[in-house]
Amino acid sequence: MTFKVSNNPNPQVMQWKSVIPLRVLLLLVALTLQNYGCKKSGTSDAAVPPVETSEKDPEQYGSPFRNVPNTEDIIMYEINLRAFSGSGNLKGVQSRLDSIKDLGVNVMWLMPIHPGGELKGIGSPYAVKNYKEVGPEYGTLDDLRILVKEAHVRNIAVIMDLVGNHTAWDNPWIQNKAWYTTDASGNIVSPNGWADVADLNFNNSSMRREMLKAMKYWILTANVDGYRCDYADGVPSDFWKEAIDTLKKIPDRKLIMFAEGTRKDHFFAGFNLTFGWDFFNAMKAVYNKNQSASTLSNVNTADYVNVPEQSHILRFISNHDDNAVDNAPFATFKGTKGSLGAFALTLYMGGVPLIYNGQEVGNPSKLEFFSRTPIDWEINPDITAEYKKLIAFRKGSNAIKTGSIVHFTNHADIVAFKKTSGIEQVVVLVNVRDKKVNYPLDSSVASKVWTDGLTGSAVSLGTEIGLEPFSYLVLKNN
Repeated sequence: MTFKVSNNPNPQVMQWKSVIPLRVLLLLVALTLQNYGCKKSGTSDAAVPPVETSEKDPEQYGSPFRNVPNTEDIIMYEINLRAFSGSGNLKGVQSRLDSIKDLGVNVMWLMPIHPGGELKGIGSPYAVKNYKEVGPEYGTLDDLRILVKEAHVRNIAVIMDLVGNHTAWDNPWIQNKAWYTTDASGNIVSPNGWADVADLNFNNSSMRREMLKAMKYWILTANVDGYRCDYADGVPSDFWKEAIDTLKKIPDRKLIMFAEGTRKDHFFAGFNLTFGWDFFNAMKAVYNKNQSASTLSNVNTADYVNVPEQSHILRFISNHDDNAVDNAPFATFKGTKGSLGAFALTLYMGGVPLIYNGQEVGNPSKLEFFSRTPIDWEINPDITAEYKKLIAFRKGSNAIKTGSIVHFTNHADIVAFKKTSGIEQVVVLVNVRDKKVNYPLDSSVASKVWTDGLTGSAVSLGTEIGLEPFSYLVLKNN
């Protein structure tokens, strides 16, 4: 879900707080254009048939993808269809699959492709009108099947957005009032003040069964490889465990399950990944509020407390929520050099990296997703080339992906750490300031010859190194 509002002071949900003005504006527009009030008694203003809950699961379409990456190997790419191409649809994504593959991506996350709600709607793709349909603006089921097939040919897994906490007000499920949360007067309510959607009741077993069917539907019907589960913190853990256990019973499947949430119990429900808002917010504070660079090592360590083996935190410098309401990463992280250094940190310090479409070409503007804002893919090819080098090094380094980490002595301006796997050692130094910084090297790094991980050239170190503004250095032992 996007444009979220929360009264929770917990910094883990800071991403929802900064959006209030835009959210309020959009809702005021909706109020002006529509005569809407709170939904009463589970009825719908649209003529829709009642939900059928007895239908059987569809037959498996195609062959399950055999090359779904292990969690630590994932390079994830988020696609906002309304921004990704001029056509704003699935065919527009298909046309750039080779570019996505060449970047080094092996997992694509498609933002919601379902029909969006019109009743009380504000254009959000996270107000789902029908869980088992492709929205006409995005294309057809056949378009999705072709996209998934062509992605698989290129060794790219595809996951879809699953909006589990709420539906649009004109979703046929609204006929079943017991499937929704109601107030003391019996009116269906909106979660967290998001008036364009209606809150689902996970105490209702019939609704839960139907949600499970919807989750199985796209794996079987379109051969997708899992889900990014929107606002996962708003759904009880016992449902996620039931859902993931059920999906794992589908034959010959290796699934990626990614929770948009920060609760650690998501891992024990079966999710591979959760969203790394704490690390992202810490990076913003380091780059914009002059917080010490050592903040990042502290957050990295805290993130992985009680995280099971082979599970990870997703790290990012941008995503659809933050980009649309805050800024593009090249503004957030002080230009091209600063944003590249921040991206290197998401690749190398810990977790699994996410790329939001457009950041790899230095897209300078916010990407709306309530309307079409196409990306110019021809700008800044030098940034794309650097992304490819940074990603390629991660993919070839076991030390980066699975190695143990040692954070060097706390420093206000330099993030410095070493990762080790077997005989492989990688040292990463990132200057997070817009000034040259002289950094005293740890004795395990100093006075040795290393190999530059991005260029392959030899690097002879003394006891100190000068790092240019917003520069980074990735070293591998010989």
